[in-house]
Amino acid sequence: MADRNELTVFLHKLKFHRPKLTRQQVRSLKGQALSSNISGAEKGLSKILERSSA
Repeated sequence: MADRNELTVFLHKLKFHRPKLTRQQVRSLKGQALSSNISGAEKGLSKILERSSA
């Protein structure tokens, strides 16, 4: 159940940051999260946001 909750939290976070991301980035991160690699998707999202704000 914890995995499902983590997935939901990540997808909400992804939805919040969607205007800052390209369509391909959103699709890649969502696919990563849905395939149970939530930690990798989190890391990817933070890297993308870090690079876009710099």
